[in-house]
Amino acid sequence: MSRTRSKRYEADMANRPPGPVPTKDAVAVIKSFTAGKFDQTIELVMHLGIDPRQADQALRGSIALPNGIGQTRKVVAFCEDADVEEAVAAGAAEAGNDELIKKIQDGWTDFDVAVATPAMMKSVSRLGRVLGPTGKMPSPKAGTVSPNIADTVKEYVAGKVEYRNDDFGNLHVPVGKMSFDADKLTENVDAFIKYVKKIKPASAKGVYMKRACLSGTMTPSVDVDVQ
Repeated sequence: MSRTRSKRYEADMANRPPGPVPTKDAVAVIKSFTAGKFDQTIELVMHLGIDPRQADQALRGSIALPNGIGQTRKVVAFCEDADVEEAVAAGAAEAGNDELIKKIQDGWTDFDVAVATPAMMKSVSRLGRVLGPTGKMPSPKAGTVSPNIADTVKEYVAGKVEYRNDDFGNLHVPVGKMSFDADKLTENVDAFIKYVKKIKPASAKGVYMKRACLSGTMTPSVDVDVQ
């Protein structure tokens, strides 16, 4: 069955620049597209010259963008009893240790992000089969394991962005909402691009940043000039 696009989408396609443009211009084009009936998420996709099969070229971590991403996340914190009150005060939906672990083992996964202190990871490792497949398992590489549990909770509740390359060397990250001021969106996009340049694997050869595209949930993409 052939897929047809809406007249709105086709009209937006006709207004796309023919090639890569500076971030500020790409944001302006995205925001000029016909608005939908909801506040669309703006996503940045970067195609990188890395070999995802090589462990030393895998990119995974987290970053707090300058202006947030326009959404809050439901966070749970695995921590010692002495830190529970502080974690909850920082915005954790639930915080604790053995009781929280058992609750999740029993099937409760109604949260977006799980964070933990290093001391709790031995116990939290029992949840690998539950949280691993959904990408919610706390990990030092992802930035979700930290001794400063309250600060970590605050960052993720506010929308701290996690990134991880896929099997084709792409990074997909939300960078804000359509309702964001253009300057704030531009600042977020540029901050992430600058950060990705900074973490280039030493073993990556050839062109590192091959392509970057910006798009809304229901809009065509616009190429961003990253060279």
